[in-house]
Amino acid sequence: MSAMAIGAVWAVAVILLAPFCVGEIRVSEIRLDARSIIPFDEFGFTHRGHLEMTVRGASYKAVKEIDPSHMGFFLSTREAWIHVLHELQRGEIHCVLDSKLIKPVFTFNKLQNNAANISYNDFEANQYTLVFANCIPETLVSMDVRTVMYNIEGGTGAKDYLSAGETVLPRLYFCLFLIYLVLSGIWIYVVVKHRATAYQIHVFMIALVCLKALNLICEAEDKSYIKRTGTAHGWDVLFYIFSFLKGIMLFTLIVLIGTGWSFLKPYLQGKEKKVLMVVIPLQVIANIATVVIDETGPYAKDWLAWKQMLLLVDVICCCAVLFPIVWSIKNLREAAHTDGKAAVNLMKLTLFRQYYIVVVGYIYFTRVVVYALATITAYQYAWTSILAGELATLGFYVFTGYKFQPIRHNPYFVIDEDEEEAAAQALKMDDDFEL
Repeated sequence: MSAMAIGAVWAVAVILLAPFCVGEIRVSEIRLDARSIIPFDEFGFTHRGHLEMTVRGASYKAVKEIDPSHMGFFLSTREAWIHVLHELQRGEIHCVLDSKLIKPVFTFNKLQNNAANISYNDFEANQYTLVFANCIPETLVSMDVRTVMYNIEGGTGAKDYLSAGETVLPRLYFCLFLIYLVLSGIWIYVVVKHRATAYQIHVFMIALVCLKALNLICEAEDKSYIKRTGTAHGWDVLFYIFSFLKGIMLFTLIVLIGTGWSFLKPYLQGKEKKVLMVVIPLQVIANIATVVIDETGPYAKDWLAWKQMLLLVDVICCCAVLFPIVWSIKNLREAAHTDGKAAVNLMKLTLFRQYYIVVVGYIYFTRVVVYALATITAYQYAWTSILAGELATLGFYVFTGYKFQPIRHNPYFVIDEDEEEAAAQALKMDDDFEL
């Protein structure tokens, strides 16, 4: 296999090792594709797993006579794929289809009238990726592929179109929806009860929590329909809409709180407006990339590029929202020395430092730790990484609401005069603090 082909195989290895699972009935269109390796769907099978695949309009264009048995589909686990890469590098095999570590599904020499119907159920409990291999250089392949992957439930015998590690997700998302529903009711009660001290930012928080609840119920219904039928029946559209709004509002909320908008000052400075002007368009791009990734799958030529762009955009947004908090901390430190309200400013400074640390921790956990958990966790426990990310988000929402609740005697905004001198002394000791 040529160096370019081995490079393509390594690129696919990156895709296979990245955490993604799809269980929908999926139709993929391949048109004049010369790639040596094309990854399709990944799925966690039980010992009662099934794969049904239909290939239509299969054709290829080659510069010379070829052996169609060197083109075909196979199934591979992540562990087996690493060994296949080593076999290729050592020259033990010249085509992926020659490896004994994979599970061959069918090759193009078995096509009849450019079509094939395949049913495969020889599975051991594991996570497999369906891959197409083209071991003939300069050969263009076209075909329409319909894949159906599912497990048979033990008790009822019903088909479960969700991967083995995701079958509990409908109940998980519904339970989280109920939690956020209760939280939104509690927050509305607090804001109404203390409406005399409530600010616009508190109403903004209500909208965010409600959007999060709607997002979760749509995700629960989306997964539930996929589990039973293999398709989302339109619930994915609502999920994308609420995810789009929730993502924009979450980053906007962090920026507004970080600048002290509404409860410290009723306006945004020029540089703070620029942060919002950067974050909101980037979130739009990120949501478009999410839809592309979810709806096409890894078989698309630009799938990996979209995935990398989504990661880059997310990192930029996460970094951008930290700047307003740092600016607020700097301004409060300077104000504590000049306006004669050292104790009050010290309390505000403490609040914004805590919020800064929590935002950094939240971003690190949901972008790094959760991704690592999804990568190292066994496939049948894939839901645990999703639960960890949702619990981190829930904790972040609760912390934000508790620290910025609209109560009259919030200790961060009102302190006794007796504490003024003690706080001023503490401020002097605090000068050594560095972000």
